[in-house]
Amino acid sequence: MTSIRHYCGLCGVVNHPDAAEFAYFGLYAQQHRGQEAAGICTSDGRTIDRRAAIGLVTDALNERDLVELRNPMAIGHVRYSTTGSCSTANAQPLLVNCAAGQVAICHNGNLVNARAIRETYEATGHIFNTTSDTEVILHMLADAAYRDMDDPLVAVLRQLRGSYCLLVMFPDRIEAVRDPSGNRPLCLGRAGDAWIVASETCALDIVDAEYVREIEPGEIVTLSLDGIRSRRYSVPDTPRAQCIFEHVYFADPSSMIFGQSVHEVRKRFGASLARQSPASADLVIAVPNCARCAAIGYHEESGLPLGRGFTTNHYVGRSFILPSQGMRDMAVRLKLNPIRASVAGKRLVVVEDSVVRGTTTRGKMQSLRNAGAREIHLRVASPPIRHPCHYGIDFPSRAELIAHERTVEQVREFLGVDSLAYLTLDAMLACVRPPAEHFCTACFSGRYPIAIDGEFDKNVFELHVPAPAGAPPRAEVRH
Repeated sequence: MTSIRHYCGLCGVVNHPDAAEFAYFGLYAQQHRGQEAAGICTSDGRTIDRRAAIGLVTDALNERDLVELRNPMAIGHVRYSTTGSCSTANAQPLLVNCAAGQVAICHNGNLVNARAIRETYEATGHIFNTTSDTEVILHMLADAAYRDMDDPLVAVLRQLRGSYCLLVMFPDRIEAVRDPSGNRPLCLGRAGDAWIVASETCALDIVDAEYVREIEPGEIVTLSLDGIRSRRYSVPDTPRAQCIFEHVYFADPSSMIFGQSVHEVRKRFGASLARQSPASADLVIAVPNCARCAAIGYHEESGLPLGRGFTTNHYVGRSFILPSQGMRDMAVRLKLNPIRASVAGKRLVVVEDSVVRGTTTRGKMQSLRNAGAREIHLRVASPPIRHPCHYGIDFPSRAELIAHERTVEQVREFLGVDSLAYLTLDAMLACVRPPAEHFCTACFSGRYPIAIDGEFDKNVFELHVPAPAGAPPRAEVRH
């Protein structure tokens, strides 16, 4: 069964009259992080208003929405459904009215203990309106046992386990939260008197905001019309577990992630791959778009000419984050078309950022064969993915991973290429800023830095799947 995952993009703005527009463009810049739903909440300091719907940012939010949402504070979200189905109810930000007042929330990550928390509340009669793991946080904030504490948010956060960046909006402020391991990125920027927080720095660039710093792991930054302030809620020596796959695939090349340029890191991946796995070939091409940086690195290090093997239909989104394999396969056929004049009769080094299930990669390689490629030497700028991700990336069960319990030669045969080589784990980690132990490599190594409560189905909250045999008992919500 598939693990629960939640991979999305966040943007929050404070102290700007057009905060909703800033959030809209920040989400647009991060559309690559989620294409199933989008939404924005804004506040005038007293009341929170919300608009959210299924679809891309441009489909879910229109000009009238932005006019009606015109307020000095905003939070926004683009969703890639991982916990719970693609539905309007699951579109974020979530907004509730409770004894604590209005609270809205956006979430990027995965709460590995959400199931236990939810079952505890359901057993006492709580009614959930979504099938997203994020909603448990709202129930906890509304719980009188937490609500009456000196710092309810800190008390709630200390009960959560997993990977999460949060934007929590109250009528008078936004609380920006990064989990103690720092698994997902979250950054802070400034545009004049306005403060902006986002998953990636590319969201700051689009509104001409100055990058200030990362939100630190285990930190809460409060943004209000009076300015910003910071507090810690976790012990300083909590081990870091920054997701290396942000650099491999997910983040935009123009962004700074974990203090490093995504473009430069990916170039180093490609250069290291060229040193490690050279090939006798006529041309280096990338599988667009994520592998372009690595292909440049491979080309520069190997001295082989760099060419273009595919045209890209820019009206098709990212195939990896579509919810079904059939949709992913169709998206790849629509998105990438081989350039016959470029590849026919050539010995190709094809650089790919990663290979997950293998079926879409096999289709790409077959299309190059059909276009007349003489040889295909596939070079993958990351190690084999042999383990599921439980922290926010849609890697399926082990059985669906092409590299699980298969040799490189068996994978090569399945993909139909003349040779196949992956970047080794050590070589990949040598390309990022040390120390290497600050990065989570669970999908490659099987070493999970945050404890997991078994494996769950993506739609567990819709299906009410019973807890698997041997699973831990319901969590006791500690106050």
